[in-house]
Amino acid sequence: MSVRAVSASVAAVVAVIVAIVSVIGLLSGYESTDGGEVAVVRDGGPLDDNRVRGVIDPASSLTWTGWWSEVHRYPAQQRFYTITADPKRSTLLGVDVVTVPSSDGVNMGIEGTLYFTLNLDHQTLRLFDDKFGTRRFRGQDNEMRYAYEGEEGWSGFFGQAIRPVVDNALRSQIGVFRCAELVSSCAFVESGAAQKAVRLTPRDNNAALVKVQNAVNSTLAGDLRQMLGADFLVDLRFNLVRITLPTQVQSAVDRAQAAFAGVAEAQAAVAQARAQADANKARQDGYDRCRTCAEIEKLKALPQGITVYAPGNGAALSLPTR
Repeated sequence: MSVRAVSASVAAVVAVIVAIVSVIGLLSGYESTDGGEVAVVRDGGPLDDNRVRGVIDPASSLTWTGWWSEVHRYPAQQRFYTITADPKRSTLLGVDVVTVPSSDGVNMGIEGTLYFTLNLDHQTLRLFDDKFGTRRFRGQDNEMRYAYEGEEGWSGFFGQAIRPVVDNALRSQIGVFRCAELVSSCAFVESGAAQKAVRLTPRDNNAALVKVQNAVNSTLAGDLRQMLGADFLVDLRFNLVRITLPTQVQSAVDRAQAAFAGVAEAQAAVAQARAQADANKARQDGYDRCRTCAEIEKLKALPQGITVYAPGNGAALSLPTR
């Protein structure tokens, strides 16, 4: 085969390869988004830089993204993160309770749900992808993922970037209340079982919980902006579900409640005995004033069928059989 023929064959092969690569690049250069996602497109061709090329809004039609560009998909609809000890309600971050101390040093478990939405402003999304779409985050399975790599990637980002800010907001607000102001049964431990019973005020507890919830909601957006660098999350709302006590504290509360119940039971028995004694005294005073009445009561108390009644004075009284 001549040199010219070999050169022509090589050129043909190269042309075919270039054509195949071009077709693949062309076909992969169109992307669309679902209704619940937004996409940030970054240049990624062999001759391109790696800057953000554009943003594709949710539920888009096919959009040209360029040759071999990267598409980072993020959730566009409202999201929620549940802090709970119930495995049936937990998110991908797992069974998780925020534990923060009250002003009197009692560690309290906080359960609630944070609702939020990713800011869909294009300029904000570009900045978000620059800051958080170019690094990986460690998930619960110890794997490193990018924030746009599905639910696991987003949960890893949330756990490392957002969760510490939420914890700090809860710690700041819970720390100004005493345990009994948030959980009424803490008053049992504060007072001690030997002291008088505590008057519980659940309504006051509910008001305190509302104050905590409102305070978290009023400060969380600003805290996140300060820590993350921009308003990447919007429509933030934290719903405080309940506050739990550590096992040892709850055990102490249970013991105190049992002790108070015992005291109340004893007090009830004393009151009953006192009332019975008063009734007996009143009855005896009546008998002292009316001897005949006393004898009549004795006769009424006799069992049925008795035929002889001898009260001990040497005389006997025959009674008819009933």
